[in-house]
Amino acid sequence: MTSSNLPPSVEGGVFSVSSSIIIDAPRDKVWSILLDFPSYKEWNPFVRGQTIVDKAKNPLPDQTPAKGQYLLISPVHLPPTMGEPGYFQVQSAFEQITAVDHENHRVAWANIALPEFLLSAERWQAVSTTEDGKTKYETTEVFGGIIAYLVKFFMYEKLVLGFNAQAEGLKKRAEET
Repeated sequence: MTSSNLPPSVEGGVFSVSSSIIIDAPRDKVWSILLDFPSYKEWNPFVRGQTIVDKAKNPLPDQTPAKGQYLLISPVHLPPTMGEPGYFQVQSAFEQITAVDHENHRVAWANIALPEFLLSAERWQAVSTTEDGKTKYETTEVFGGIIAYLVKFFMYEKLVLGFNAQAEGLKKRAEET
């Protein structure tokens, strides 16, 4: 089994959520699906929409992820579902892409909706090839700041379900197409 392709986690977070899964598909295929944000609604029960936007949250014509771009993640279904969630089960996040590393197959973004002392959140996703030629998908998000304690108390279990559902959805998409 390959070791982790994720960078070291941010220090001093209140809590983190992570998931990983082995996918029977080539790494480049999984990487391509992961970076195809407009297709998320077709396979991702957790993050149903992910759009590259300008600072005013207007969608950009080019949806190719790049460092420094703004990312509107909406809707986020908690708990994850491919169907219609209840009114209080839909969340959103406004992020900035902090890394798109094609060489190492890693992408990251950080929450910018609130000042960091209130809420910081950095999510990394990575894919790597296992010794048997399959692909390992890994993701982790570290939450910090005062509000992170509330997020942990009220949302931790739903976030774990969401991260696992996204991993399962990515696996299913990569192995069936």
